[in-house]
Amino acid sequence: VQLQASGGGLVQAGGSLRLTCAASGLIIMNYTMGWFRQAPGKEREFVASVNRSATRTSYSDSVKGRFTVSRDNRKNTVYLQMNSLNPEDTAVYYCSWKWGNNWRLNGQGTLVTVSS
Repeated sequence: VQLQASGGGLVQAGGSLRLTCAASGLIIMNYTMGWFRQAPGKEREFVASVNRSATRTSYSDSVKGRFTVSRDNRKNTVYLQMNSLNPEDTAVYYCSWKWGNNWRLNGQGTLVTVSS
């Protein structure tokens, strides 16, 4: 299983980015998918998730109202639209899938850097 996250980069505060997660070796329509992030010197934290049918989403309080998670099961791809970015959003973002009660991260993340 490989989850390749892309779309990160350098953006000014207040800007937007759209992250993409392309899955291989995994049929994402069978799983809840999510995003995590890890800032320098901090522990990895949950950002957002979307259920298999995309009828239910969940967000951390820190991104609620600014980020939107979505998925396209036909393309085996998950997205994270990030708006109103601030420097506290600077982190490596990882795509993940849920196996039972556990989140699994397979593959490299993508770096998002927000300048003030």
